Amino acid sequence: MPATPTTPTTPTSKGSAPFGAYKTWYRVTGDLRCGLPPVVVLHGGPGSTHDYLLGMTALAEAGWPVVHYDQLGNGGSTRLPDSPVDFWTVQLFRDELDNLLRHLGVADNYVLFGQSWGGMLSAAHAADRPAGLRGLVIANSPASMPLWLQEMKVLREQLPPEVQATLLRHEAAGTTDTDEYFAAMRVFYDRHVCRVLPWPKEYLATFMEINDDPTVYHAMNGPNEFHVIGSLRDWSVEDLLPRIEVPTLLISGRYDEATPATVQPYFDRIPNVRWEIFEDSSHMPHIEEPERFTSVLVGFLDELKKLGTIQELNDLQEGARG
Repeated sequence: MPATPTTPTTPTSKGSAPFGAYKTWYRVTGDLRCGLPPVVVLHGGPGSTHDYLLGMTALAEAGWPVVHYDQLGNGGSTRLPDSPVDFWTVQLFRDELDNLLRHLGVADNYVLFGQSWGGMLSAAHAADRPAGLRGLVIANSPASMPLWLQEMKVLREQLPPEVQATLLRHEAAGTTDTDEYFAAMRVFYDRHVCRVLPWPKEYLATFMEINDDPTVYHAMNGPNEFHVIGSLRDWSVEDLLPRIEVPTLLISGRYDEATPATVQPYFDRIPNVRWEIFEDSSHMPHIEEPERFTSVLVGFLDELKKLGTIQELNDLQEGARG
């Protein structure tokens, strides 16, 4: 399926936020002091990088600052290939996000965008009702890993029989690092992860980063998107969702590996939510339908302004300075 991903805007700044003994790499596009809350982007994985979401810098062209970062263990952040499996926890990444928001000075005024695992992480963060959170976007994200695994079985059964047989044979033998397994895996990915072929350079960059250092991905997820055997296999945010108070936008693709069944709990349990389905996309509408994706995101952000919460904060800040 053809698509023209948005060309990433040149970053305004880059840096690293100290996080205990480690560092979290980040880049900012736009002006964090412009008065509008920055959109802080949480990538997927766990163990992915920011690269495949760089097209979101298009929001900066509409006036909304954008913060990308690489979560601990990957990309430009501190890598810890020798850390034990139990080092990598959900709480670690929640703490890292809180630390980054404080470091950038935006903890009192921000919007979160979480894609895939990042959506679950952002939902858990939002359920704590942080005072500075203005809005939430949960994109292509399951609310429950047990639900995800159920739906992976459904999607796998729709693959050609010979592909299914190859996958099962290598998974049983523990040989998921072979070329034959990768070729079979690509059939699934080309249907349900990224339908733009050949894969765009931003997505390839992330894919190769995971391949270069799969420490976090293997510990928490597993060898790929549909064979989840890591520590997240039983995790769910479903019970947290009724606590989310901010306006929330759900995004998924018609062919998404995050099927409607995995997204439905967000829609059912978050009080103020709407759901946008991208008909020509799978797991990456920001790459597969970039123009519509940007339009939907900017529309949602503009709605937040109309609700008044953002402007009220700006007025209070102006009053304090005066």
